[in-house]
Amino acid sequence: MKRREFITLLGGAAAAWPLAARAQQPVVPVIGFLGAESPDLWANRLRALRQGLNETGYVEGRNVAIEYRWAAGQNDRLPALAADLVRARVNVIVTPGSTPAALAAKAATATVPIVFYVGGDPIELGLVASLNRPGGNLTGVTTLASEVGPKRLELLHELLPTATNIGALVNPTSPDLGGRFLRDLQAAAPTFGLQLQILQASTERELDKAFATLAQLRAGGLVIANDSFFSARMEQLVALANHHALPTVFQFREFAAAGGLMSYGADFAEACRQVGIYTGRILKGEKPADLPAQQATKAELIINLKTARPLASPCRHRCSRAPTR
Repeated sequence: MKRREFITLLGGAAAAWPLAARAQQPVVPVIGFLGAESPDLWANRLRALRQGLNETGYVEGRNVAIEYRWAAGQNDRLPALAADLVRARVNVIVTPGSTPAALAAKAATATVPIVFYVGGDPIELGLVASLNRPGGNLTGVTTLASEVGPKRLELLHELLPTATNIGALVNPTSPDLGGRFLRDLQAAAPTFGLQLQILQASTERELDKAFATLAQLRAGGLVIANDSFFSARMEQLVALANHHALPTVFQFREFAAAGGLMSYGADFAEACRQVGIYTGRILKGEKPADLPAQQATKAELIINLKTARPLASPCRHRCSRAPTR
């Protein structure tokens, strides 16, 4: 072989080496995260989600990537964000903690696996055919968000036994979850001799107006529905409740930690860990249709003692132990 031909052949082979090496690199799966809230509220929950992934052998940034999309509490943005994840060809979509996000993801694709975490009944919501046999491209975890509404009402009644007028705050843009919440509360209210004042809010201005209305109505307390819009405005809700001295039962422990009186609901972090586990199992080849939707069976009561101190006398003997349901 002539020297010039040898050099040309060698140069061509050298140019091909990077391409060959690149072709041998494993393709990293991508998880699409559809969040209805904001990342600043999700530190502990994301940690739990990653823990679940780790338990199945996946570590973000090492052998799995996550594409995040956040709606900042604006449910009307979720369909476009879900469609964007589908266009990005993610391997699986997770929608932890938001019924509207789960419904948006379901509407966006019938083929990409989806792992949800919702507070309502996934059968009633049309997400799965049954808990044991989901039957489609969705599975996940459901908690007691709707069912614990009457228990929150009962806790307020025990805390304020002489109060007869209680507010219930829902988001009208999330009727799937808010409607069930109200039906359960309205059915339970007569049991405790309570009259419900139903208020709606889907903007920050409407939140201010709702609390002002409750003050005018001399409401004795407030129960807030589970909703990503409310979760995304946790500090505003806590500040309004404390400003109006309105005893309020919130959705999750983060509200009590931020200064709210108390929260009663499922363990959000544990549910997110389960979502991570299911996501990892799907990445390993299991099908959502074969993974039964899990249902939480416990709820936790968290009380902020500093906020509760002015009310400590009437509730001291009732608030010593966290009930479960």
